[in-house]
Amino acid sequence: MDRSDLAAYLDGLLEAGRFRDYCPNGLQVEGRAEVRRIVCGVTASQVLLDAALAIDADAVLVHHGYFWRGEDGRITGVRRARLKSLLENDISLFAYHLPLDAHAELGNNAQWGGLMGWTVDGRFAEQDVGFLGSTDGTAEEVADRLALKLGRLPLLVGDAARPVKRIAWCSGGAQGYFEQAIAAGADVYVSGEISEQTVHLANESGVPYIAAGHHASERYGVQAVGAHLAERFGIECRYVELDNPV
Repeated sequence: MDRSDLAAYLDGLLEAGRFRDYCPNGLQVEGRAEVRRIVCGVTASQVLLDAALAIDADAVLVHHGYFWRGEDGRITGVRRARLKSLLENDISLFAYHLPLDAHAELGNNAQWGGLMGWTVDGRFAEQDVGFLGSTDGTAEEVADRLALKLGRLPLLVGDAARPVKRIAWCSGGAQGYFEQAIAAGADVYVSGEISEQTVHLANESGVPYIAAGHHASERYGVQAVGAHLAERFGIECRYVELDNPV
C-alpha cells in the first residue's frame, strides 16, 4: 500500500483532525513509499524499533510516538538514536494518541471495555475520551476481573466493598478525569495510573479508584487497528508486546 494512502486512510479512520492533542497524530516520520509490513506496539521505544528492523518492516504503528508538547526538541541522545534507526532504514512511524483512545470501535477504551465485558452507554471527559457503561459486582470484584484479564495486579483505593452498577474508564494516565467520572455518576473509576491526590479523592468521595496499569490498559487499540488494516488491505501487521510494569 502506498504510504501516503495509508496515512490518509488512518487519519480519516481515527478522525485525527478533530483532536486537540499533546503531540502530532498521523505520519510522524516518513519512510519508504510502499508499505507491506507493519510492526505495531504501544510505544515507539528503541526495542520496538529493533523488532521492526529484525523483520524488515516498512512502518511502525504506535499509540505513543514522538514530539510531545513541552519536550526539548534537540535531536540528541535517545531521540537521535531512535530517529537514526527509522531514517537510516527508511521506516515510517505512524502514531495516534487521543484518536486511538477515543475511537468508538477500534480505540483503547472500546477494546478494553469489550475485553472486560463492560456495556458502553455514554462518554465523558474532554473530547469524549472517557467511556461510561455498566457492570456488576463490587469494586473489589471489578479489580479481581481486571487482574485476570490484564495479567497484572491492579491497585484499588477507596471503598472496595462498594456495589458497582455504573462504571467509568479511561486508559493510560487519565487519573485527572476522576472528578468528571464521579460527576457522571460512576460507582467506580478505572484508569491506568494513579497520583497522590487520587487516594484522597477516592476516600472522601466514596467512589473507589482502580489503577490497572498504563501500558496494560493501552495494548488493545493498536492491535485492533493492525487487524483492521490486515483484513482490509492485506498488509502484514505484527503486534510486539513489550512488558512494562507501569
